[in-house]
Amino acid sequence: MAASRVRWRWWVLPGAALVVWAVAHTDRGGTTPDAAPRPAATSSAAPDATPSATPGGSTSAPQSAGAYDPADCAAAVRRYAAAAGIHPQLLMAILYNESYKPHDPALERAWQRYKPDAAFGVANMHRAAFDEVKRGRAFADRKWEELPDDRDLAVEAAAWYLHDLDRQLPARPVGHTRDELLALGYNAGAGNMRAFAHGTPPGVQAQSYLDRLHENWARAGRAVNR
Repeated sequence: MAASRVRWRWWVLPGAALVVWAVAHTDRGGTTPDAAPRPAATSSAAPDATPSATPGGSTSAPQSAGAYDPADCAAAVRRYAAAAGIHPQLLMAILYNESYKPHDPALERAWQRYKPDAAFGVANMHRAAFDEVKRGRAFADRKWEELPDDRDLAVEAAAWYLHDLDRQLPARPVGHTRDELLALGYNAGAGNMRAFAHGTPPGVQAQSYLDRLHENWARAGRAVNR
């Protein structure tokens, strides 16, 4: 009887964790910030076509459910933001925006079995985006399925995705800073980002993402500068 109770608890605990995750996944709202982020460093002078080498292994802190802090990725954020020519504070703020769910490999894979189109890794990247951004880059031989296990790879892919988005922006965007538009592009896609850059107001979901970016901006700066 005691052994039966133990087995029952092992089934219930992962199930409860997935329920919590599912609730968090559907509630990504935010409040209006006090201050907007500063403009991103211009990346019109794009870095070399060959990016920095993919590291041999992740240098981030150990991964465990409920213990993830985007600041653990500060070294990778600084390294890959510099390689991709984007603002490290922007990349870190996006990691904070995407930290709404537990970034534990086992939980991510369990959730992906329930929701096949789910995103993977600390930057919540979908398969199509990863397969597109890796082309011609040092991590071209890596797989989307590796993202939950390798935070450095997730940060590297996110940095280069932001780089690619930046190259699609007009020289003089309207209404938002480049950093804000890149964050909107990360959330809503390149087509919507270009529309926002020409004056189309963001919808409710995109504006919520931007609001949370503003909320996370100051602590993202502290994390990358510590």
